Amino acid sequence: MTDRASLAPVPGFTNLRSRVLGGETLFGTFLGLGSPVAAEICGRAGFDWVIIDLEHGAAHESDLLAHLHAVGSTPAAALVRPRSGDRLRIGRVLDLGAHGVMIPRIDLPAQAAEAVSFMRYAPDGTRGLALSTRGAGLGELGHADVRAVSQRITGIIQIESPSAVEHADEIAAIDGADVLFVGPTDLSHSMGIPGQFDDPRYLAALDRVVAAATGAGKAAGILLYNMAVLRRHLDLGFRFVGLGSDGSFVSDGARAVLASARE
Repeated sequence: MTDRASLAPVPGFTNLRSRVLGGETLFGTFLGLGSPVAAEICGRAGFDWVIIDLEHGAAHESDLLAHLHAVGSTPAAALVRPRSGDRLRIGRVLDLGAHGVMIPRIDLPAQAAEAVSFMRYAPDGTRGLALSTRGAGLGELGHADVRAVSQRITGIIQIESPSAVEHADEIAAIDGADVLFVGPTDLSHSMGIPGQFDDPRYLAALDRVVAAATGAGKAAGILLYNMAVLRRHLDLGFRFVGLGSDGSFVSDGARAVLASARE
């Protein structure tokens, strides 16, 4: 007889959340091309996680399942950034089988707490439950098993404004806000210092986010396109680091090949 409690909560089960909370340094990348093949290539490259970007990327919600199938054939955790933090958008990506959700544009602790509640089944949250969905194991889990699914979802809260930085300690204290993820472009622009990533005010904001996350036993995350600054950010304490995107890999590779040919 099958032990239903031991079944994976979603196809392609991953232990990413336990690794985040266990203090590992994890590398990932963003998927913005809208291509399941590119998603699979990135997953097979060895990244710990990939984020299917529905906020700024070319993919739509109708493309999501194909992306999740593609990433599911690799060891990488399949995360999704929905267009917004609405309950139905979060619930939809989780029902399709995402292992975690990145919530953009969070400014206040109450917003973060609400977003986390959308990731969890009752009584821990307000996520709607249908046992037949991919995210609930395609009918393989019983009513007594599904509560444990909530504890395996990785919650990533984006820190992209001075308000979010100011409230970083309170956001980090929320159970389920596992990663405080800085969006450098949005944060620098919202601070009035667009793209000035060496500005002392920006660096002070990074220090505050890292301190908040680390103090709460969570991870601080950031997206980097310049690998020359990677070591500096690791030294600052970032442990959930995005390294470019599928689009940047294509662009950088194409430019490098052409530059080499023209030398």
